Amino acid sequence: MSSDKNPKKDSASSNSNAPKKGATGPRKRKRRRSGAKGGGKRQEKSFQIDKDAVLRANERFNRNPPAMGLPTKMDPAPKNIKVNWKLKPVPQRIEREVHDIVCRPGEFGFLDDERVNEIADLLGDRPISLEQALSLRSALNQEKAVFSHGRLQRRAREMLRKYEGGESVLSLSKRYDFPPVNMFRAILSARNWSKNRIKETLREPDKKLKGRDLTEFRKAESQDRVTHVNQTETHHAADLFEKVLCDHFTANGVRFRTQTELLKEQVASEGRPIRTPDLLMLDHVEINGVPVAWIDAKHFYGANLSFQRKKTQKQVNRYVEEWGHGAIIFRHGFCDGLKLKGAILLDASHIDLTELIEHNKRLNDERLNQD
Repeated sequence: MSSDKNPKKDSASSNSNAPKKGATGPRKRKRRRSGAKGGGKRQEKSFQIDKDAVLRANERFNRNPPAMGLPTKMDPAPKNIKVNWKLKPVPQRIEREVHDIVCRPGEFGFLDDERVNEIADLLGDRPISLEQALSLRSALNQEKAVFSHGRLQRRAREMLRKYEGGESVLSLSKRYDFPPVNMFRAILSARNWSKNRIKETLREPDKKLKGRDLTEFRKAESQDRVTHVNQTETHHAADLFEKVLCDHFTANGVRFRTQTELLKEQVASEGRPIRTPDLLMLDHVEINGVPVAWIDAKHFYGANLSFQRKKTQKQVNRYVEEWGHGAIIFRHGFCDGLKLKGAILLDASHIDLTELIEHNKRLNDERLNQD
């Protein structure tokens, strides 16, 4: 983020290159949250494949006792399957350019056709699709919601005063650039409601909210795709993406265990889910020359943003610890600046997404009919 220069520092009488009194060296610039511009040594390191993770993946069938979720005896024995997966990631420079195109202060909900068409026009001939840009918008808004949470909590009583003075939640959200549902939660918190009370209330708003509060919450929820309470549509689309991914590998003769199978097994033996990737490979699979012991599907664009990257890396680390090197497949592709230790990144270009696309089209048509 740039700031206006101090004209005094730029005057002819000052020497900006001269070391200041007591200074120990040149002032260091803050590192950008979305990665180092133009690469550099720090970024080059992340291009290297984790050799320990590769070794663990190659030896996972020989371990005694067996790795979690793998049969004690494989019959028939694991096959060697090599896959060439052509990739077309979005350049980091393009992702940065699109940030300001897709995000506006206070804009957290569904976009109308006019705004979507505007974004499409502004993208021009950049090598990023409209779907990728809209998914990037979701990631940017999620990160904004996380990083602004503390600031909103500090201003909660101020927001409550304005709300009780007659200003709407949507107006406050737009003016201060906080997600509407988070804004409503902060207002309830400022009334000294406990976190549990807020959570239970927003689960059943029609029973536990009345009058203006209920009206304001419903309006906030309708304009918030980031922190809204009902995530049913999102989860269903993610489940469907996992299904078509399983169909793809089954059609290509690859054996695997599903997340559902692993979850049931771990709950029975451990009392809770421990490590549950979407696919745990039962064959020696290599994709683009790299062993892949497991695959996890993400129904979004893989943006090179710190919040999303750290969250995904934490998940990858758990899987690598047990099975070795794996892969993350992103429904809407990924940025070439995004690197995860222990996992290669894949896009969905090789997957037949017809079922998923038709499902999303039906949802969109239903939403338009409701409007």
